[in-house]
Amino acid sequence: MSEPLWIPNEASKKASNLARFMAAIAPRHACASFEDVYAFSIARPDQFWSEVWDFAGIIGDKGAEPWLVDADKMPGARFFPSGSLNYAENLLRPDRPQDALVCWAEDRIKIRMTRDELRDQAGRFQRWLAGAGVAAGDRVAAMMPNVPATLAAFLGGAALGAVWSSCSPDFGEQGVLDRFGQIAPKVLVVGDGYWYAGKTIEIADKLEKILDQLPSVERVVVVEWIGRAEALVERLSKSIQRPGFAAVTWTKVQSTQQSGAPQYTRLPFGHPIYILYSSGTTGAPKCIVHSAGGVLLKHMSEFLLHADVKPGDRIFYFTTLGWMMWNWLISGLATGATLLLYDGSPLHPDADILWDYAAGERCTHFGTSAKYIDTLKKNGISPATTHDLPAMRVIMSTGSVLVPESFDYVYQSIKADVHLASISGGTDLCGCFVASNAFAPVWRGEIQGPALGLKADVADEAGNPLPRGKGELVCRNAFPSMPIGFWNDADGKRYRAAYFDRFPGLWHHGDFAEWTEHGGMIIHGRSDATLNPGGVRIGTAEIYRQVEQLAEIQESICVGQDIQGDVRVLLFVVLKPGIVLDAALEDRIKRHIRQGASPRHVPAEIIAVADIPRTRSGKISELAVRDVVMGRPVKNTEALANPQALELFRGVSGAVGGQKG
Repeated sequence: MSEPLWIPNEASKKASNLARFMAAIAPRHACASFEDVYAFSIARPDQFWSEVWDFAGIIGDKGAEPWLVDADKMPGARFFPSGSLNYAENLLRPDRPQDALVCWAEDRIKIRMTRDELRDQAGRFQRWLAGAGVAAGDRVAAMMPNVPATLAAFLGGAALGAVWSSCSPDFGEQGVLDRFGQIAPKVLVVGDGYWYAGKTIEIADKLEKILDQLPSVERVVVVEWIGRAEALVERLSKSIQRPGFAAVTWTKVQSTQQSGAPQYTRLPFGHPIYILYSSGTTGAPKCIVHSAGGVLLKHMSEFLLHADVKPGDRIFYFTTLGWMMWNWLISGLATGATLLLYDGSPLHPDADILWDYAAGERCTHFGTSAKYIDTLKKNGISPATTHDLPAMRVIMSTGSVLVPESFDYVYQSIKADVHLASISGGTDLCGCFVASNAFAPVWRGEIQGPALGLKADVADEAGNPLPRGKGELVCRNAFPSMPIGFWNDADGKRYRAAYFDRFPGLWHHGDFAEWTEHGGMIIHGRSDATLNPGGVRIGTAEIYRQVEQLAEIQESICVGQDIQGDVRVLLFVVLKPGIVLDAALEDRIKRHIRQGASPRHVPAEIIAVADIPRTRSGKISELAVRDVVMGRPVKNTEALANPQALELFRGVSGAVGGQKG
């Protein structure tokens, strides 16, 4: 048996939040290990989530017991049905360390903000919103870079109970309308532009077109970022001619309002806090509504009990406002940690930029995507030899499968004594089904185990537990961050169809997964993209793992093509510069897959392409490629960051092979 890559030491375990939590609940619930805490969390979820509330010091009122009603209903269970709180009040509380955030924008801008400053900006914005007629339940949308004003705007709205929704400024016109057009925001917060890879990108033309088709927007607030805010406000004031519309700069909003913290409106535990969106590559994005109490409680369990975040820690996650990891990251303020925000390219001016940031700001928790780690590995970047990272205790990875070779890379080339936390969940729950465990070893290629409070499991085709082998990722119990529902889905039909119709009474997540002998989990990719040649189910991640070990391959995407009553596997590869896909390389790829996986995994065809389509959160879009290969229309190309890449996959319905694009 192989050895673990990392083992927690006894001193760190004793000093951990999990140890303190076990001590705190000991008079009521005897738990001597993580496994004991997990068993308690799924056996008595009402008591467990109440204990998390107390341990996190959540400001609010739990309400009268019972704290969980209709626990056996999925959907339908309700946590803290008579409880109340305000999400912003918990993030902006004064009894936390003063450093709120640091923000870097590539090598152009560095900003620091204290909690007093953040609280003041949020308070001013809340008062402006109230003056503009915004009330609890109204939507405030943002098309913003990941900068301090964005966080202040979100918290100002949350203080009065407004419902937030966001996307990043690189979204196309239709992509924004596909999202915000469904929820009818009253206020739109926008940056005057953004920087990416050293380039200044303006949004004025796009914004005008968006506003023309968003009649619900009464106010636009323009945040100064690239020096065009006042000019953009003047332009919008002239071009958007409808009754009641007005545009104003963020600077003016701030200067015209009274200073001081927000006035917090305590609202029901289940009051909506924000609307997130599915990737939308198979149609209009689903508008997923999350509750303030549900996500706050879930995030506190993940930050405190899984990631071991403590007051004064400094948390970084590379994300944009188009990915749920932004919503997840900002909850870290409630722990007393400092947020390290970043906007722009993670590779500009070079691949050292994020590690310069991490080293310079004493980052304790560094979060990123599996793709970023793979990119560093492919390009021979070795932060361990170029940067001193003594403060870094945890490296988090999500967004796609972190392959075993990337585990090796982290420990060999980033930091040897770090807790590598591969985690997996999604926008659907704005959190994790399987997560890290500060008490357990890290095994190569494995997520450490289920998240506390969630009875995550692998199920067979009938929904029965599958202790060995690959199956569907499900959750067998209710949890606080289950969505309230979908926007504009009054009867809940679309919500039930998304998660509950496949296995009644269970949450069906749509990942293809298996348990390991260590109690961990391996995710093999999305189950709707699972390959089925000859009737044998194969996870795409199993193929990627083998292919991307080869030095000639930059990245790859694999889809199944229905043909003559069966499925044949098509593998598309992006080659390193100067490499050509000839017969010898094709043979080498196939042999490597056969030896590393199985003959069933070997693709029928290998095709070189110049690019691979991705969603705006950076995930490769297997379903969109499959639709193109099968000659079907891709229903929502606006969900893709690079929809032009789809053209590279057209015309492969017959015999294929060789080089494209």
